[in-house]
Amino acid sequence: MYQWTQWVDEVDEYEGIFTETDLGGGMIKHDPVTGQVYVQGTPQDAAHWNNMEAGIIDAHAAVQQLVNAIRQNLWRIEDLEKATVQETGEVTLTNSLAFPFNNSQATVALANVRDNLNYVVEVISVTPTGGPAGEIEFTDRQVNGFKVAFTGSASKVVVKYAVIGGYN
Repeated sequence: MYQWTQWVDEVDEYEGIFTETDLGGGMIKHDPVTGQVYVQGTPQDAAHWNNMEAGIIDAHAAVQQLVNAIRQNLWRIEDLEKATVQETGEVTLTNSLAFPFNNSQATVALANVRDNLNYVVEVISVTPTGGPAGEIEFTDRQVNGFKVAFTGSASKVVVKYAVIGGYN
């Protein structure tokens, strides 16, 4: 958990006053004039700065988890509202090019046309042949289908998928 730091500016007797030293060649050095310190400021060091960075990372992670939870709850609500919200299928993708090139993209038609594009396609299983499948990518969602491809060097990949949501 993030430990909040109360930052305090240092306040001294001669705040904002400097001595000037001519270094020659058009260069001038300014040194702060210090007097009695009225308020000791917060140290500006790695421990304090890294604590702030940790807090920023914690906040981003918390927001991402919250957004994910909200999305999953919305999917559950859709599942309850409509009995046929989930559709499963299988597609065989083939790649005839040598890695790093890949022409495995295929279009998948949905059996049940969706009311909107607010649906998710989840991978159930992947069976590659002739090398690794890499990442499975779902793109170009439409109410009646989507495109799927893999990024690896396999010659053939069988992808089982599930479609969740997309109904009003």
